[in-house]
Amino acid sequence: MKVIFIGDIFGKIGRKAVAEILPKWRKKYKPDFVIGNNENLAHGSGITEKTLKEVLDVGFDALTGGNHTFKGEGMKLLGDSKLPILRPANYPPGVPGRGDLVVESQDGKYRLFVINLIGRVFFKENFEDPFRALDEILKKHKNEQFSGILVDFHSEATSEANALGHYSDGRVSSLLGTHTHVGTVDARVLPGGTAYVTDVGGVLAVDSVIGEKKENIIESMLTQQPFKHEPVESGLCNIGAVLIDIDEKTQKARSIKRIDEQILIK
Repeated sequence: MKVIFIGDIFGKIGRKAVAEILPKWRKKYKPDFVIGNNENLAHGSGITEKTLKEVLDVGFDALTGGNHTFKGEGMKLLGDSKLPILRPANYPPGVPGRGDLVVESQDGKYRLFVINLIGRVFFKENFEDPFRALDEILKKHKNEQFSGILVDFHSEATSEANALGHYSDGRVSSLLGTHTHVGTVDARVLPGGTAYVTDVGGVLAVDSVIGEKKENIIESMLTQQPFKHEPVESGLCNIGAVLIDIDEKTQKARSIKRIDEQILIK
């Protein structure tokens, strides 16, 4: 079973880039599932009905989220259980949305269990423990049959992602980091059979600071004043993604590799 996971899709340039690259990747890699992170779809922050539909229509099977998912129309959209979208499972009780879901391949051969978690280190919010949240989710679904289990861990600290990767090793098929928008070079299969990467990276302008106009971020860092939110919407776009091959009988990963590409978006 093959899964393509695409990191944080940032604004208009990100939406255009995945629309252009996915048909090529489907032909080249023949994935059974395509999953991506949606928290920056709408002008780089949050989701709207329009931007969500635009990306789902490209052919994503599910979209994970993060701390920005609730912005825009996120609160309303997350309450619609018909939409294959997630927010981190370790938000406090009572928050709209869900933190896990099962998706089936188009041919009906495979069932992928997708889990979304968020880290606690360097976040101002008081999220619940992602380690114990993962334990509870896996325990709740221990009697269900899946072809694989994919976890999107939305985190700031590389150490926290590393720790959760080792903690989950052998219990999930893959643990993939998102949020920083900067892809890491440590994609590998851990000893227990879990495909791991600290951060998949993002789908955003190369000539930017994690998607934002570089001049605004530099000025903010020089003056210590809030920066003007201004996504870069055209130019060379990096698409951060990984391809995972999972043995559906054991739920163990056979391999994980980066498949990043850059394309020009006008």
